[in-house]
Amino acid sequence: MALRNIREIGDEILTKKCKPVKEMTDKTRALIEDMLETMYHADGVGLAAPQVGILKRIAVVDVTEDRSQPIVMINPEIVKEEGEQRGSEGCLSVPDKVAIVTRPNKVKIKAQDINMKTRTIKGEELLARALVHEIDHLDGHLYVEKAEGKVYTIEEFQEEFGTEE
Repeated sequence: MALRNIREIGDEILTKKCKPVKEMTDKTRALIEDMLETMYHADGVGLAAPQVGILKRIAVVDVTEDRSQPIVMINPEIVKEEGEQRGSEGCLSVPDKVAIVTRPNKVKIKAQDINMKTRTIKGEELLARALVHEIDHLDGHLYVEKAEGKVYTIEEFQEEFGTEE
């Protein structure tokens, strides 16, 4: 396993649509392991393959405090959205920034797991936000495109709203 460099806003790769994964290979399995290690090391809750320079439809998410429940999504598709939530959002590819974004409050995702078995992933609240955020990356979109108003530095956000992310 290895830490990967996280691409940042302004890098053209973050604006490109990713290609579907057709089969699991040792190289793809190693990429997923590296993505998880990189996400945990950077203290993120999600990471998509284009954020580490790979245009494949792969994303990882783990919103648990003890980092014990990683979700691997290969070729994910949103099949259902319910309700909405409005809240602060940040991104490892947009360091030290935060903005208010409205996302679905509940989602149902169809994706393959690391063994290429199709599964359904349901998420609410923070998990729903993270799942949709990572899928946006696979389609070449960053959360700043959906920001409601200003994209703040973390310090500005704390001053304005009295809290961090």
